Amino acid sequence: QVQLVESGGGLVQDGGSLRLSCAASGRTFSSHHMGWFRQAPGKEREFVAFINWSGEATSYADSVKGRFTISRDNAKNTVSLQMNSLKIEDTGIYYCASHRSGAVYYQASYGSWGQGTQVTVST
Repeated sequence: QVQLVESGGGLVQDGGSLRLSCAASGRTFSSHHMGWFRQAPGKEREFVAFINWSGEATSYADSVKGRFTISRDNAKNTVSLQMNSLKIEDTGIYYCASHRSGAVYYQASYGSWGQGTQVTVST
């Protein structure tokens, strides 16, 4: 298992940008596919983005496609989420997670989770 710690959240205006980072501990990080999820107030946690172990394959939720970019640096044990053109509805707690098995869109497919970082988009 890997231990994950997110950072980079904060308050940003509608249309602004933020870059989230997730630092992983453990020598096996480079063999893990990784994902980002988010949870808005009063809503269930939802899939945001996925990246495979090498960084060559990515997948995004339709709601963020074209605005968010997931990337990773296996040498630094980090995975990042660049968020541009942020909208009010992007507000929530963002979590990174290591993929275990199964469909990449489902929470149950992920084994380790970080504690989350708050993103708030205001008018």
